Amino acid sequence: MSATRLLVLGVVRLHGQAHGYLVGSELDSWEVAQWAGLRSGSIYHALRQLAKDGLLDATEVHEWPGRIDYAINDKGEAEFLGLLRSALSVPDRRPELLGAALALLPALPEKEALALLKERLRALEAEQARIVAAMYEQERPRHLRELFDLRAAQAANDAAWTRGLISRLERGDEPA
Repeated sequence: MSATRLLVLGVVRLHGQAHGYLVGSELDSWEVAQWAGLRSGSIYHALRQLAKDGLLDATEVHEWPGRIDYAINDKGEAEFLGLLRSALSVPDRRPELLGAALALLPALPEKEALALLKERLRALEAEQARIVAAMYEQERPRHLRELFDLRAAQAANDAAWTRGLISRLERGDEPA
């Protein structure tokens, strides 16, 4: 899954219709270059590719030569929602995916977002348990035990953060 794909679809969806500069400006305001490494050239490429894939409808604006407006279509909406649901529910070591999902969290009904986050929490807890069990299944060199310990700690930290987010959302707090 690509955070760029999710973010660009999400911004076009948010605006109803958008051109490359508008998508880039919106994403700049979210500081995606810092947390997702997304640059303006990638945005224009993603828009063209999403249109080519049939997820966005592209319309040339004759009053502005060279400008193309994009709108999400039904296929793009289904793709967007699938990517968003997956990014929320499936733990992934690429932080830009979760960042994209959090930026676009309001696109889902709160009840569904909570259910997806609870699914994520269960997966993280299972991942931590599996890593800890694997760490002790056989004798491993110290440096490899440290690697397993690091991965288990990351899963535990991610689970604790997810638990906190679920709690804040259930209380009606705005995500921190």
